[in-house]
Amino acid sequence: MSDQSRRVLLAKPRGYCAGVDRAVQTVEQTLERYGPPVYVRKQIVHNVHVVRTLEERGAIFVEETEEVPEGAIVVFSAHGVAPDVRQQAASRSLRTIDATCPLVTKVHNEARRFAAQDYDILLIGHEGHEEVVGTTGEAPTHIHLVDGPEGSETVQVRDPAKVAWLSQTTLSVDETAQTVAALRKKFPQLIDPPSDDICYATQNRQAAVKQIAADSDLVIVVGSRNSSNSVRLVEVAKDAGAAAAYLVDDATGVEPTWLSGASTVGVTSGASVPEDLVAGVLGRLAELGFGTVEEVEAVPERMTFGLPRELRQRAVGQSG
Repeated sequence: MSDQSRRVLLAKPRGYCAGVDRAVQTVEQTLERYGPPVYVRKQIVHNVHVVRTLEERGAIFVEETEEVPEGAIVVFSAHGVAPDVRQQAASRSLRTIDATCPLVTKVHNEARRFAAQDYDILLIGHEGHEEVVGTTGEAPTHIHLVDGPEGSETVQVRDPAKVAWLSQTTLSVDETAQTVAALRKKFPQLIDPPSDDICYATQNRQAAVKQIAADSDLVIVVGSRNSSNSVRLVEVAKDAGAAAAYLVDDATGVEPTWLSGASTVGVTSGASVPEDLVAGVLGRLAELGFGTVEEVEAVPERMTFGLPRELRQRAVGQSG
């Protein structure tokens, strides 16, 4: 039975962003048009359930293009790839479909432009993350990785008067601001990117979780552990006043002991999480007595992205 005094605050916006929706649709439509198998370099998005569902439909996920048979179709993930990956694909006569999020492509373009102007580029991000690897590949001799405010202490550049910063799109808004402040203290002439690199969806989901965290005894974030934006939501929830915050892949990860003594549970999900996983968590919470759900909208979100040009071109050709 649901107790009216025990409630769930459901963050909005949450879940799929425009870039993830575009990437998942890209694999689905490629499978429909060309039939399986369709190869995908890296996880198309960082969510184990999404990857498993696409595998069941005939997608084959690989780590590198060398694993793709010559002449086959390969989809590049939403996180983007370095130019050498494209060159490797071309050398193997692979048919490529690029599902890189347009906001990541924007950062790649900024990296190339700053490098062409011979700036040292301070890339704020996490070492080894696919997005960081791809962006670094656009200008490897100009880019220096800065992982958090403490990373500013050791970074060295050729000319302190010619320094610009960029960032991974899925970071904590607040921590990125702290890192930029630390870098600007060291390099007063630091140049900003033309527009904020932290993607709209990351910012909106962090704003939404902040809004519910202060009124929640605990916050449950639905998302996979390799999802940077989902991990950041846990951190943001704690920083915003939640006594505890947990990351779960799905409803099976919810521990009843977390709810002991709680009256309000916050729920949100990362940008690569389908809504049915959130529904499953809400169902589990209802079973545990938290059946009253109040949706809290922080920011309206209506962004959409068109499919990659490779699929759009084929659609035009078919209609003719």
